[in-house]
Amino acid sequence: MDDELPGGVRFAEPGGSWRPFWLTAAVLAVLAAGVLVLGVPALVVGALVVLVLGLVAAGCLAARRAWTVRVEGRGPDAVLRVGRERLPLTEVDAGHLRAVRGGAAGVDAGAPVLGGGWSLPRGRAGLPLRRTDGTTVLVPTRAPAQLSEALLTAHPAGGADTGRPGRVAP
Repeated sequence: MDDELPGGVRFAEPGGSWRPFWLTAAVLAVLAAGVLVLGVPALVVGALVVLVLGLVAAGCLAARRAWTVRVEGRGPDAVLRVGRERLPLTEVDAGHLRAVRGGAAGVDAGAPVLGGGWSLPRGRAGLPLRRTDGTTVLVPTRAPAQLSEALLTAHPAGGADTGRPGRVAP
């Protein structure tokens, strides 16, 4: 995972897809053609198509903005972004993340989801991250192994053991 994407991005996972928009557009095109053959005014059909496509596009855009996961930078300037939330990696316990990767650690009950929301989005797993203040957050991701590798690679401590949970080595 040493390859960086443009702009210093080490890991990028889009929060949503435009596929529902394009599928809806294709279905509406077929339905609109059929309805126009039946004599329904084109203005009514066009208004309904625009309304439905606008709602679907808003949902697709909201998912992309709210649930996109990115690891940017390396060392003390590295950050994890989930939607609008930003977590500097200097606030992440790398030793706990290594324990999670090895299956020796997990998540605290009731840990909040980074990026907001009551629960993880459908189709995503929660990667637990312990912060230096001792709290745990869940990062919604489809690729927890790749995300944890990118986090450890970008972490200022280089994934070194912190000695005890909840603290980052100086």
